[in-house]
Amino acid sequence: MTTRPTYLLTAAIVAALALAGCNKKAPDATADTVPAPIATPAPAPAMTPAPMPAAVTVTAVTLGTSAGADRRIATPMSTFKPNDPIVVSVATNGVAQDVEVRGKLVFQDGQTAGEQPTRLNTSGAENTVMTFTNAKAWEPGAYKAEIWVNGQMAQSQNFTVQ
Repeated sequence: MTTRPTYLLTAAIVAALALAGCNKKAPDATADTVPAPIATPAPAPAMTPAPMPAAVTVTAVTLGTSAGADRRIATPMSTFKPNDPIVVSVATNGVAQDVEVRGKLVFQDGQTAGEQPTRLNTSGAENTVMTFTNAKAWEPGAYKAEIWVNGQMAQSQNFTVQ
C-alpha cells in the first residue's frame, strides 16, 4: 500500500522538526549574569505653559481733545464743544494677550454715539487711546464714555457737550 510510506514520511518530517526546535544551546553557565543596562527614556519635551487668562484692570479713564506721545491726556476735560474730537485715554494694569478693549460713547437717551474696539497685549501698566470724531458735530447734552474689557464693563466717565 502506498499510504504507509506517506505516514512514515510525515512522521519523519514531524520528528525532524521537533528535534530541530529542541536543538537550542543551553545557556553558558560562565556567561555574565549581569542584566543588560536599561535604556534611559528620553526627557519629555519642554512644555510651553498655556497662556494665562487676561488679568487686566482699568485703573483710570481720562477724557480730553488730544493725547501726548505717552498716550495720556495732558489737559483732562469733562465739557466739550460740538466739533471737538473726544479722546479717551484708558489706563490699564495687568497681563493681557489679545484682549478686546472697547470704548463706547453713550448719549443721554441711551443711544450709542460712537464705538471703537482695540486689542490689548501687555504685561504691565499701559495707556490706550481711542479718538472719537463726528462729521455732523456732537449733539449737545450729557454723555458717558464706557470702557469694556472682554465684553464686561470696566469703567465709565461722564461728560457733556455744550
